[in-house]
Amino acid sequence: MKEQVRFRLVSLILASVLATLIGISRLSSAALASPPLQTATPEPTATLVLPPDAPTITLMSHDSFNISEAVLQEFELANQVRVQLLPAGDAGAALNQAILSKYNPLADVFFGVDNTFLSRALQADIFEPYASPMLSEIRDELKLDAQNRLLPVDYGDVCLNYDKEWFARRGIAPPRNLESLIEPAYKGLTVVENPATSSPGLAFLLTTIGHFGEDKYLDYWRALRDNDVLVVDGWEEAYWGHFSAASDGNRPIVVSYASSPPAEVYFAEQPLEEAPTAAVTADESCFRQVEFVGILRGTAHRALAEKLVDYMLSKRFQEDIPLNMFMFPANVHASLPEVFVKFAQIPERPAVVPPEAIEANRERWIEEWTEVMLR
Repeated sequence: MKEQVRFRLVSLILASVLATLIGISRLSSAALASPPLQTATPEPTATLVLPPDAPTITLMSHDSFNISEAVLQEFELANQVRVQLLPAGDAGAALNQAILSKYNPLADVFFGVDNTFLSRALQADIFEPYASPMLSEIRDELKLDAQNRLLPVDYGDVCLNYDKEWFARRGIAPPRNLESLIEPAYKGLTVVENPATSSPGLAFLLTTIGHFGEDKYLDYWRALRDNDVLVVDGWEEAYWGHFSAASDGNRPIVVSYASSPPAEVYFAEQPLEEAPTAAVTADESCFRQVEFVGILRGTAHRALAEKLVDYMLSKRFQEDIPLNMFMFPANVHASLPEVFVKFAQIPERPAVVPPEAIEANRERWIEEWTEVMLR
């Protein structure tokens, strides 16, 4: 994917991805190596016609949620229900609203809790358990709540991206891993986002904690500082303001997404045979975000909420995710669009930081980082 993974539509690509990306169990390369191609796009449906007394259910989400109108209308027609979308800011802000309205819920279903906010969402006790029959088609590695209060919908990785032409033109090898960034040859080449103001920035901070350990990650950041790393507030400023492959900037390395290279190809004005950028996917050099859906406690439309959750986990809905939210579908049977198959790079071993550790230490880690990098 959103800032956002989670890279999403052009406008969503330009916005900061929703919430703080994450670490989870490592996905096996075998399971992801050869996904089937998805060549068809959703066909537009006729004008939605529902009876005046059709019920309405509300889907609350972060601002980067996006799905084809045709796909959403299929659910509405099949179930004779209107789905009202309620975007509520980035993932953290949306979750806070849902928690504050716990006793008078604003919606029936919530999408957009990711694994960096998983523990907070579950501790707030705002979701009702639901063991959807569609869970049998969802990757086991993504199921982080044994009580099924939050069910996986998609996932994506925050990784370093680099400008292939910049390095080729100068005869410099592109970065291989996190350690490359502190080598003298890469001095002044990298732009990263502030973890206090940016979800990919937080994801990259968590990457360094998962990779180097809590006792050594600040040493790495000190070395980055000494190697003239540039820190900016958000993804848009980093990617479109300083990254040499996407702007007039002079930084050929940026913290972005593993789905950024296919997005570059997909949105290119002229057809491209090769992505102009690439992601660094060495072991523990990326951080995986998983996004979940859940039924809000107190819904007056429990049966319809269950049907919506089922639909969001279904092959039809899941195959619409990549080119709308630039995330990977959680359903093992969902096909990927060809641009993802050809140009997306899936890390075999992303960095791992358990959700409960993130919840317990997030603010302290950000404060420690700020002390080293900005004071």
